[in-house]
Amino acid sequence: SPTYAREIQTEAFGVGLHGVLQARADRLTGILNGIDTQAWNPATDTLIPRQFTARDLKGKAMNKTALQQRCGLAVNPKAMLFGVVSRLTAQKGIDLVLRHLEPLLAHGGQLVVLGQGETALQDALQSAAQGNPGAIAATFGYDESLAHLIEAGTDCFLMPSRFEPCGLNQMYSQAYGTPPIVSPTGGLVDSVVDATADPAHGTGFVMRSADGPGFLEALQRATQAWRAPRTWRRIQANGMARDFGWERSAAQYVEVYEQAIERARS
Repeated sequence: SPTYAREIQTEAFGVGLHGVLQARADRLTGILNGIDTQAWNPATDTLIPRQFTARDLKGKAMNKTALQQRCGLAVNPKAMLFGVVSRLTAQKGIDLVLRHLEPLLAHGGQLVVLGQGETALQDALQSAAQGNPGAIAATFGYDESLAHLIEAGTDCFLMPSRFEPCGLNQMYSQAYGTPPIVSPTGGLVDSVVDATADPAHGTGFVMRSADGPGFLEALQRATQAWRAPRTWRRIQANGMARDFGWERSAAQYVEVYEQAIERARS
């Protein structure tokens, strides 16, 4: 993404290549990913029990119930349901989620996780699920239909990555009316408009720092917004109106290729 292209020119993100990348900065371009808007479209998605649109979110509520039932969570429409679909690694900030389970579950909150990765994180999630039956569900591995249902049925998606070259799930989440909480890095900050900084156009919540305090503060802002239905619906509608299709990204790739050809000719 554009931000990641800048980040890898720093010592913190360049992994020893920052000097080379700085020297070749005129050849370095950041482009956001696109998403498959046919596969990831809540109005036509055949992998979820009920399709829905920004104008009619009743189907989203039905998907929430279906997700709670499928994952063994307490069926409660008033529970704020958080979702994670991710590789379970420190890079993805899964430890931040584990560290803040108490505020996540406060006031009846719930968490559903789908992913696979580091054994220690999987064990911790499994232990948390066993210790909080009806409130936490963890599925290890990958399940395409469950991934779609998590995007469609959760209220808020968690993606507190420590670095993120681009990312896709934050885009899926916005398309499915599931405002994400993301860290201020890479493609996350490039594709999510913070609802606190820009109330009129906000699509999610950008952490002020990629650490525990940053996650907790963003979680508090998201929870407060969720408790204000009009505010939350506006954030959902803003996200669902975004265009993350490949057409925009493809045009940028074509521009880069054209520039490369022109440089070679000259």
